[in-house]
Amino acid sequence: MQTFYSHGKLLISAEYAVLDGALALALPTKFGQSLKVEPTHKNTIHWKSISNEGVVWFEAEFTIDVDLKVSTTDTSTIAQRLLQVLDALQQLNPTHFEAHKGYILTSTLEFPENWGLGSSSTLINNLAQWAEVDAFELLERTFGGSGFDIACAQQDSGILYQLKEGTPSINPVNFSPPFLEALFFVHRNQKQNSRDGIASYKTHTKNQTLDFSELNGLTLNLLNCTDLNSFESLIEQHERRISMLIQQPPLKEALFSDYEGAIKSLGAWGGDFFLATGNTDSMDYFISKGYTTVVPFRDMIL
Repeated sequence: MQTFYSHGKLLISAEYAVLDGALALALPTKFGQSLKVEPTHKNTIHWKSISNEGVVWFEAEFTIDVDLKVSTTDTSTIAQRLLQVLDALQQLNPTHFEAHKGYILTSTLEFPENWGLGSSSTLINNLAQWAEVDAFELLERTFGGSGFDIACAQQDSGILYQLKEGTPSINPVNFSPPFLEALFFVHRNQKQNSRDGIASYKTHTKNQTLDFSELNGLTLNLLNCTDLNSFESLIEQHERRISMLIQQPPLKEALFSDYEGAIKSLGAWGGDFFLATGNTDSMDYFISKGYTTVVPFRDMIL
């Protein structure tokens, strides 16, 4: 039996601009996804997905032949999507699926799927480790995206991530400012589909001349900031810059205008987690509005 593991992710800066070469600060989370691989003598792949609560929420069996085929499943759309990933895996390593050999694959999430911490990217990275292929190439052939989430899956520290002529540049960093106790992640009670978000970003920016020098400077300043007031000012500047880029109002302006601390959207604007500054008492503001999933920085980030 083999076991593989990948960390989840949160994109602290740059948001979708990372797709076009902006410098991003990204952090791996304490929550991730594991993949257990058990060999069998059947020419099938039996797949099982388990939630963070220990519930089997998806199951399927694939026949290993010249082409992989779905033989049984409880959810056809998910099975077809997974088949695309397994097909890509086979293309990248044609000898991985051998005749007269099979596998039981069990994938287990450590976080609720709607948290947006990378259920797809952690799966891709685990499968790539198992098949000994390049995870970035597997991502490109399946879900697409910038690859920052794959980089986080493989790291044990924060990273500065940037696409340079399409090639990932990954620099490990230590993001540990003295005001960590004042940073919280609050869930929006809704999940943002990454593919939809990317499509929306591309639509809004297709006729724009993209200059990320200001955004890159904000990322570096956020990384090196040692004062909470300065950090709050930086994330508010960052919000305004992304707001202009994607033509959406900043989250605080749209929903939380009377909140005393600073608020910053993360990754996919419109869903998943946002970053809020404050203290344990001030988090009651969000809880009173129905946003009850509030995670302190130290409990979330690796």
